[in-house]
Amino acid sequence: MAVLEVRDMGIRFGGLVALDDVNIEVPEWEIVGLIGPNGAGKTTLFNCIMGLYQPNSGTVTYRGRDVSLLPTHRRVAMGIGRTFQNIGLVRELSVIENMMIAQHARIGYGALAGIFGSVRSFAEERKLKAYGLDVLDFLGLSDLANEKLDGLPYGTLKLLEIGTVLATDPDLVLLDEPSSGMGPEEAHQLGERLLKLRQTLNLTVLMIEHHVPLVVDVCDYVYVLNFGKILTEGRPKQVQAHPEVIAAYLGSEAEKVDADAQEIRDEADSGVAAASGGGKERDRGVS
Repeated sequence: MAVLEVRDMGIRFGGLVALDDVNIEVPEWEIVGLIGPNGAGKTTLFNCIMGLYQPNSGTVTYRGRDVSLLPTHRRVAMGIGRTFQNIGLVRELSVIENMMIAQHARIGYGALAGIFGSVRSFAEERKLKAYGLDVLDFLGLSDLANEKLDGLPYGTLKLLEIGTVLATDPDLVLLDEPSSGMGPEEAHQLGERLLKLRQTLNLTVLMIEHHVPLVVDVCDYVYVLNFGKILTEGRPKQVQAHPEVIAAYLGSEAEKVDADAQEIRDEADSGVAAASGGGKERDRGVS
């Protein structure tokens, strides 16, 4: 069963076509990658899926239900979580305070109860804090619970943002470049965490990512977006070797690499032909 289906998605900004007839499907419990060069429309697609943008055409279906006209908070309440390309955390607050804010949809008391500090509000906030600590412990970050976000490494902030999404108890997570700002080793560790999250929490993931080794390691299926259209799709290693994907990422450099490779092949073929011809002449001489 597909948890998420995007069908015939299109959106324009004035004369700019940002997405054109985009179709993707995210099956349950799979990690699906969305790759492509900068400006391809990847984050725009996420914004349409979450309801931040209203597309000109197409539908978004979540677990068989058309959610195209639902506001963002309704989609989140249904179980769709999302991180951002630029970190969406409150840097002036502590880690655990950010984890509690992320769970605002669970709060069962009103504004006045929160302002004046009712017994119920205190009890619920203790529950929110406990759950936030559980998520941090699961990610191996519980020692940072009372730390202010200012001064924490960028890679740690990206992981904490994933933690705030997990605190909303989603079953579908949209990750927008989760490994940006991380070194190769940190990205590898992130990949291992994502696989663990999928296995432990039965999560389904759609992930925008530029770090190709991470995509190959963790993704079950990959879509390539270029100039607002799906360029190709398939298993990670097949997509990685696709000539049009290489050209989309490297542009004229890819054409040069291709031409150099062809020249080498031509030279090799010529050498083989010459060697073969010389052998025949020698054979004829001996006879």
